[in-house]
Amino acid sequence: MPYYEHVFLARQDLSQSQVDSLAQEATKIVEDNQGKVVLTETWGLRTLAYKVQKNRKAHYVMLRLDAPGNVIEELERQTRINEDVIRFLTIRVDEHEEGPSVMMRKQERDTRRGGNDRGGDRPRRDRDDS
Repeated sequence: MPYYEHVFLARQDLSQSQVDSLAQEATKIVEDNQGKVVLTETWGLRTLAYKVQKNRKAHYVMLRLDAPGNVIEELERQTRINEDVIRFLTIRVDEHEEGPSVMMRKQERDTRRGGNDRGGDRPRRDRDDS
């Protein structure tokens, strides 16, 4: 069966338990249609680059799927209907990565480093405008 990654963005005013139930609904849709959810990752509440349907932030959730195309069509149809989902994207991949996704590895790296978003532990130097 083909492999897919399905990422959806849920509204910022939802609680984490509501976001988890959205992920469970998506899992149920896939499994009811003879597909398989390999991994579910919740990336948390993140700031968007621009407003989407009056939302500045969104809850990100990614599902790794092993399912035929008709299951993906049904999942996308149900996701499109759901008012709590503001955006979604499904892509076909050749194979699933082993371990956590890049987003989860980035979060782990940031927490280990202390949340410095400037990239590295170098001290900030002021520019010399001479």
